[in-house]
Amino acid sequence: MMAVSLLRKRLLKDKMTKSFMFILTVLSLLVLVFMGVGLYMKSRMILNEHSLWDLLTNADWKPLSEEFGFLPFIIGTLAVTALSILIALPISLLSAIYLSEYAHSWTKRVIFPVLDILAGIPSVVFGVWGTLIIVPWIADKLGPHFVEYTSGYTVLASGIVLGVMILPILVSLFIEIFTIVPQDYRDAAASLGATKWQISTKVILRKSMPGIIAAVVLAISKAFGETIAVLMVCGNYAEIPHSLFDPCYPLPALIANNYGEMLSLPLYESALMFAAFILFFIILVFNLASRMMLQHVEKKFKL
Repeated sequence: MMAVSLLRKRLLKDKMTKSFMFILTVLSLLVLVFMGVGLYMKSRMILNEHSLWDLLTNADWKPLSEEFGFLPFIIGTLAVTALSILIALPISLLSAIYLSEYAHSWTKRVIFPVLDILAGIPSVVFGVWGTLIIVPWIADKLGPHFVEYTSGYTVLASGIVLGVMILPILVSLFIEIFTIVPQDYRDAAASLGATKWQISTKVILRKSMPGIIAAVVLAISKAFGETIAVLMVCGNYAEIPHSLFDPCYPLPALIANNYGEMLSLPLYESALMFAAFILFFIILVFNLASRMMLQHVEKKFKL
């Protein structure tokens, strides 16, 4: 009888724990929904004044004249994020392969703490570094070889700073992903005569491809929302950039620069909330599309 009572208590605890975890999961999803709904509600004023198509395709940004064209900010956000990934991905991928497959133990003991330090540095420090080092280098050294004049506060500067910021995160994630690949795969490839490089590229990368994509998605999501460092080096110029040496104005920089100063203008505040909603929507769509692609890649690269 006592055993039956104990069994019932255990089953009851199990059901309560399951229900509690389910409630927490639903709450985490509701936070996302409430966030999106809240941003949309705050954006309704400008959506009532202007059509969605005009807001997304117009390039004129003149708030005092009630002209709100978000195209330069959208393009600036996408350009800076894409450039940062193009810079950080090959460096981080090759670095992770070296550290996980080639490096001696003493090298790892030196590099891993450095990666942790880089990942923990505040973004404003990266912004100061970009302002003092990267911007003058582009303006005085690199830019004159390609354009007649550039201030240095450009898409390129923003991409470099942002790429350096996400580099330690990608390296750490890639190392963790490569580490969990079973040693048997390496041994089997080596027994067939494969070189170290062939094992890394044909076996390790193939087996790790779903994890690599997931890590890149995480890094891109972080890059989309970075504000302070990019704000300090992007130039904050509301025009569509036509080259890497033109200034830009990403959406996070627009919100950080103007929110709080123009709250006396309700339509301007609504425009800034709409900018936040655009950024929220871009990240949401990107993550959903990446999840679908990840499922396809998991089937394709399954060994």
